[in-house]
Amino acid sequence: MDLKPTPTRDGFGEEMVALGRKLSNLVVVSADLEDATRAEYFKKEFPDRFFSVGIAEQDMVGMAAGLSTMGFVAVTNSFAVFLTNRAYDMIRLDLCYNNCNVKLVCSHAGVTVGEDGATAQCLEDLAIMRVLPNMKVVCPADYIEAKKATAAMVADSGPVYLRTSRAPLPIVTKETDVFEIGKANQLRDGQDATVIACGVMVSEAISAAERLSKENIKVRVINMHTIKPIDEQAIIKAAKETGAIVTAEEHQKNGGLGSAVAEVLVKHSCVPMEMVAVNDTFGQSGKPEQLLEYYGLKDKNIVEAVKTAIKRKKSS
Repeated sequence: MDLKPTPTRDGFGEEMVALGRKLSNLVVVSADLEDATRAEYFKKEFPDRFFSVGIAEQDMVGMAAGLSTMGFVAVTNSFAVFLTNRAYDMIRLDLCYNNCNVKLVCSHAGVTVGEDGATAQCLEDLAIMRVLPNMKVVCPADYIEAKKATAAMVADSGPVYLRTSRAPLPIVTKETDVFEIGKANQLRDGQDATVIACGVMVSEAISAAERLSKENIKVRVINMHTIKPIDEQAIIKAAKETGAIVTAEEHQKNGGLGSAVAEVLVKHSCVPMEMVAVNDTFGQSGKPEQLLEYYGLKDKNIVEAVKTAIKRKKSS
């Protein structure tokens, strides 16, 4: 059955209900945005295991940390810009320092938040979350993968950051695909270059590979749904077999997926690399597709980056 484009936040919300029926120790703490994050699905089904603190993200994290010490798996939720920025101190000390079993689920990240504009478009969350000791960072590519990522997150021990989307994303994975935190999935094979992408940019990477195939350029596409711990072996293998790497992310160029991949390559296999990402600027108000176009986050931008990387490979 073909699924229409669906926000990954919907996958999170639906899977939380399914998990709530199995796990009596699963609880949700919210800071007044459960309708937008889709945590409201859990609230309606399990009101006695849902706690609202109002617009108080720092309190939400502290309460979740306390619940985790009592044996609960505590899931928090908010917009990415609010939770990662306003409650960073509590995330760092309450959760990561103590390695608490708390999950941070953030929707409305990236420029695809759209009309809400720069103050609500978090473009630095992957960077500031992945730098924290004990924190795992996951960014699923579509609705199907978001459900699997939610289940894996809840089953995992310790803090996990899950980034979900407000905008509907094309379905690019299959129900039969295996999802494992820290293990990338190859979606397309190729020998000329590799595109490593996460989140909304995975579908753009696939589109770019299809466009390049018409020019007889064969591109491997890797869905790097886990930014931390990153799949080093998949990166090293791709670098050795294709000789050129392009990363694509709906995030700042500094500190995100591209930086994580570069950190692996500089240690193991220095090959030409290009990054498709937001270039050190804030977002602005607009339609999601308009903003992806404006900030150079479309398949055509990946196509040009691949050609540049291949040219550099041939000249080296």
